[in-house]
Amino acid sequence: MAIAYIGIGSNLADPQSQVRQAIEERGDLLQTTCLRHSSLYRSAPMMLKSRVLEAGSEDQPDYINAVAELDTALNPQDLLRELQHLEALHERIRAERWGPRTLDLDILLYDGRIIESPELTVPHPGLYERNFVLYPLAEIASDLDIPGAGLLSELLGRCERGSLEKLTH
Repeated sequence: MAIAYIGIGSNLADPQSQVRQAIEERGDLLQTTCLRHSSLYRSAPMMLKSRVLEAGSEDQPDYINAVAELDTALNPQDLLRELQHLEALHERIRAERWGPRTLDLDILLYDGRIIESPELTVPHPGLYERNFVLYPLAEIASDLDIPGAGLLSELLGRCERGSLEKLTH
């Protein structure tokens, strides 16, 4: 069994319900148990402007985000396929990068491993600077040592909370 941390996000079709439903459905994944999950957080959407990532695109609604800790017997690629299947059940359409979506599920960390393949990079490449990932992750696993980056507490110290708003558990 392996411990995986999954980022969950939505900004379409009642995002709070989408995220809550995805958390419940995580327990239905084959050979996988959801151990715990963070509160829900509201964040401004990200956009790419002049090759610099910025928050606050007015083209789409705010996101609802959370992080879940899973105990899984699935290897990283099989877990990714299961998560993409769950996204498809929520009618996820991959039209544009950082565009609006009904459900976004990302493998943030997988059993302390570094994985680089054409279909999967772990730790997730954006993990280090995204407040909507780091703060929910710290809520459920504050003592994590992130491969190649160091302690989660140190990453939090370099990542401003900004307009990130904690909603509920």
